[in-house]
Amino acid sequence: MNNPSNMPEHRNEDPLLSVSDIRKYYQVKTNFGASNKWHRAVDGVSFNIRKGNVFAVVGESGCGKSTVARLILRLLEPTSGDIYFKGRAISSLKGEDLRRFRRSVQIIFQDPFASLNPRMRIIDALSEPYKIHKLASRSELSGRVVELLSKVGLNEDALAKYPHEFSGGQRQRICIARTLAVSPELIVADEPLSALDVSIQAQILNLLQSIRQDSGISMIFISHDLRVVRYISDEIAVMYLGKIVELGKTEDIFSAPKHPYTELLLSSAPKLKYRIKYDIGMFKKISDSGDIPNAADIPPGCPFHPRCSKMIGPCETLCPELKTIGESSVACHLIDVA
Repeated sequence: MNNPSNMPEHRNEDPLLSVSDIRKYYQVKTNFGASNKWHRAVDGVSFNIRKGNVFAVVGESGCGKSTVARLILRLLEPTSGDIYFKGRAISSLKGEDLRRFRRSVQIIFQDPFASLNPRMRIIDALSEPYKIHKLASRSELSGRVVELLSKVGLNEDALAKYPHEFSGGQRQRICIARTLAVSPELIVADEPLSALDVSIQAQILNLLQSIRQDSGISMIFISHDLRVVRYISDEIAVMYLGKIVELGKTEDIFSAPKHPYTELLLSSAPKLKYRIKYDIGMFKKISDSGDIPNAADIPPGCPFHPRCSKMIGPCETLCPELKTIGESSVACHLIDVA
């Protein structure tokens, strides 16, 4: 299998997951039912995830983060490009191979309130993965579920209860327990903290970090919260309008960002004490740089150039390629003239 283009190679081991030039376009319909415009939700994204690593995807709302997650899970089919899991293209998986893939790659959704069936007791909800994948006998189910709950800090008192009897943080713990039931190799966490109170976010984040350290599970962590990403991730991909504009090790990106959009995100990261002030400070800083263009009407050249304070001549006409610089990759014309 070839390494995706423009990706730094890690020759010591093969990647667990390899995303190669994936695109997902949606045709935009007008009131008259026809259109030649395409919404480019994901537009040529490539990256590798190594075993045991946490790979974060960050960016503003609408940049394509969640679409990438759904493409990796095969909840969506790409317009073009390939995704490889342990060396095999997931688009080719069928039958038992697809079943094994779905067991190996699990998701934690953003909203724990919508992720659990309100009519199912917790013991039934957590028993389902064991039944579907035939991982435990009927007599073993209760013990397995109690063990799962223990891993996420809950006890067997939860077994006979329904989701509405738990707080948001407890529900997310139950969702994480359900994810762990099938012993996945890769977890896709799609904004797993954003629906929770700030006081609960730290608890869930510490739980995910503990699970990662104890089990060696790889993770794709999708978030707009840079504080969280810095704490939990090993590598970061910064997305803007469907493209990766910067990719590299977490500390490299935080200590020396190379793309103007990454600099904007970092400079707008919250530094105040309360969440409402975080949000006001963050969005004011970003909004001062201009509105994000429509993904169905992206300007020519660099997609970020209408908002970029460092724009130079080529930015208006040429879309920069993602180029490798040391252990990082950056899509910016400024790199060429540095």
